Amino acid sequence: DEEFDELCFEFGLELDEITSEKDIISKEKGEEKAKGASDVVLYKIDVPANRYDLLCLEGLVRGLQVFKERINLPRFEKIIPAEGEGQRLIITEQTAHIRPHAVAAILRNITFTKDRYDSFIDLQEKLHQNICRKRALVAIGTHDLDTITGPFTFTAKAPSEIKFKPLNQSQEYTASQIMDLYRTDSHLRHYLHLIENKPRYPVIYDSNGVVLSMPPIINGDHTKITLNTRNVFIECTGTDITKAKIVLDIIVTMFSEYCEKPFTVEAVEVVYPNGKTHIYPELAYRTEKVKPEYINKKVGISETPSSLAKLLTRMCLKSHVTGNGNHIEIEIPPTRADIIHACDIVEDAAIAYGYNNIQMVIPKTYTIANQLPLNKLAELLRLDLAAAGFTEALTFALCSQEDIADKLGMDISATNAVRIANPKTAEFQVARTTLLPGLLKTIAANRKMPLPLKLFEISDIVVKDPNTDVGARNYRHLCAIYYNKSPGFEIIHGLLDRVMQVLEVPPNEENGYTIKAAEG
Repeated sequence: DEEFDELCFEFGLELDEITSEKDIISKEKGEEKAKGASDVVLYKIDVPANRYDLLCLEGLVRGLQVFKERINLPRFEKIIPAEGEGQRLIITEQTAHIRPHAVAAILRNITFTKDRYDSFIDLQEKLHQNICRKRALVAIGTHDLDTITGPFTFTAKAPSEIKFKPLNQSQEYTASQIMDLYRTDSHLRHYLHLIENKPRYPVIYDSNGVVLSMPPIINGDHTKITLNTRNVFIECTGTDITKAKIVLDIIVTMFSEYCEKPFTVEAVEVVYPNGKTHIYPELAYRTEKVKPEYINKKVGISETPSSLAKLLTRMCLKSHVTGNGNHIEIEIPPTRADIIHACDIVEDAAIAYGYNNIQMVIPKTYTIANQLPLNKLAELLRLDLAAAGFTEALTFALCSQEDIADKLGMDISATNAVRIANPKTAEFQVARTTLLPGLLKTIAANRKMPLPLKLFEISDIVVKDPNTDVGARNYRHLCAIYYNKSPGFEIIHGLLDRVMQVLEVPPNEENGYTIKAAEG
């Protein structure tokens, strides 16, 4: 376990915890519910959000094996069938206003086991939540190709015209009934809003009118994949063609290793409404050139070009030195959609070199840090207020409109408050213009505490200011409250005098402070 933890860290991942299904359930629901759950050890690994190729066991193991130099990075191959023999996916113009894009591929002669099948489904779910933005940008459908016949048609129809048996259901439903059926489903109800108010729903048919799926909601039961499935038809429909291509590339590169000819994928021809065609998956390899000194300078190391190329090759970026050692040529595989700029390559070189191996040096720029005078003053005041027997509170910078206006007997327009455009809750509608509501709320929440309560806060308030570039300005305020059965005005008066004393403000009218009676 410790070795694996170390390996994950070296590879830029984090082994979050070692647990089991039983442990997870007993933590969340108590030991009673955990009886009978699996004791098999589970590794919980934190994967960076940009590394879609590490979201399943196949990709993670492959990445770690290449990193350990036990295997070479496999080369993915796209097999384009002979003219007229390949499968086609035809997109009709009806889809233009709802989900205009679709890409597809086929995994031929694949061998599933229970674990491989679970991993296959799990990867789709992880991609749906991550790059697909909860199926809003892309929805994935995987089907048993032997149960259907191409060419396939991706179109959009009125809900009443679509009728099929959804996955794992026993009877046929219309699209409207399917929406009602899944309204209470804990998993699928979160996706219904994506299409339910549209006049037409997207749907994919085969040449015999069999429904493959109604993206992004549910697949048809007819094309359900089982452990005996040999040929898998994968379609990704969506509103973002780039993301759809990435998702398709990730799925086929992860699971093509289980095909009879490992790492091969059969292409599908997609026909657009305007008659143009395109072959998917793209499985595009591209090359980038980076100067070795650029990598060395950015990371803060001094490695030879050949050594840097070797480091990058360990990170699944096959590299070699070109042009008298002036450049490193890097081949970006289709699994690495996260490599967009040279700095992404530099980051991988740094991970392979090992962050812990980079020598710490004193920065070349000579500066002496200084505390902001306002913060220094606030810190000194905090100490004096605490010494006076007051307890510091830290309250939210956002509050409701009532807190700063109605409850203080003011009009909201007079407060000059900054409003939040789309507040998540009524409690966080505006930025506070005074610290008082926060302290009053703190007292309200602590009525069980023994009296007296003596609280203070030194924090920023925010008001509109059209003269600043952001349209608002922060001011540092001090607020103190004394709460007891008797008024105790002399306590607050004494605190004010103490604050003025340490700030060296004299108690006179000319250039100091005075206290006058006012209406509450």
